[in-house]
Amino acid sequence: MARTALVNKQKKQLAAHLRAKRAGKKSTFPSRVYNRCLLCGRRHGYMRFFGVCRICFRELATRGEIPGVTKSSW
Repeated sequence: MARTALVNKQKKQLAAHLRAKRAGKKSTFPSRVYNRCLLCGRRHGYMRFFGVCRICFRELATRGEIPGVTKSSW
């Protein structure tokens, strides 16, 4: 429950930050906006290009759900 509240709060802050950025205004505290995984809400180990954390990325790559990415095995 607490993680869900944090994720929702962060989404609101990110939306406000992007809205201000589009309007040409400078955000008061830009360092307070941080990225979170779209699937689980984790903020550490975030991969910006894919929008997910390292754990979710590994699961998706193993299942073959990310185009062009395969988990290596030898």
